[in-house]
Amino acid sequence: MFSFLRKLYGKNSNRKLTDGDPMKKFLIVGLGNIGPKYANTRHNIGFKILDFLAKKAALTFESKKLGDVAVYKLKGRSFILLKPSTFMNLSGKAVRYWLEKEKIPVANLLVVTDDLNLKFGTFRIKTKGSDGGHNGLKDTQLILNTNQYNRFRFGIGDAFSQGRQVDYVLGEWIKEEEELLPERLEKAVEAIVSFGLAGITNTMNSFNGK
Repeated sequence: MFSFLRKLYGKNSNRKLTDGDPMKKFLIVGLGNIGPKYANTRHNIGFKILDFLAKKAALTFESKKLGDVAVYKLKGRSFILLKPSTFMNLSGKAVRYWLEKEKIPVANLLVVTDDLNLKFGTFRIKTKGSDGGHNGLKDTQLILNTNQYNRFRFGIGDAFSQGRQVDYVLGEWIKEEEELLPERLEKAVEAIVSFGLAGITNTMNSFNGK
């Protein structure tokens, strides 16, 4: 009986969310920390962007292995939206699991994260690079064993005094930023959709520095 149950539930757990051509599937990973304590912090902009996209598309995230997941389908493409539940510093485990489970090539991965070296709301999309001291990117690079994966950095600015960096990135948006966020979130969603429909090179040309 237990053998039967293992087969039954094991089969379901291994079932892919989407079928079809792997080249038309994209894993969009928003980095952040789980829990209401972090929900509106600058460090959680990756979660916030994916939440904004899901709301626009009337999608609901479901709790799956190593993260909350939703699938957005548009023009024959499937965008698998992932918010890892591993906390920021262990994001790579969730990224690798969902790449392998859905048989998505690394070229179709886009990791969305905050960057305090960019002015608030500025975009920098790249196909490779260093982790820039970001622990989520650092773990992703370690687990994937490569720094050649697409990343979308969203600027949060650096308006903090010496020694207050952690407080700043884990702090909540100020009023002025809150007022500007909706337009920036809208533009970020456009960049993600462009990544799947127009490709990474066109997306970089269209959105970097915007």
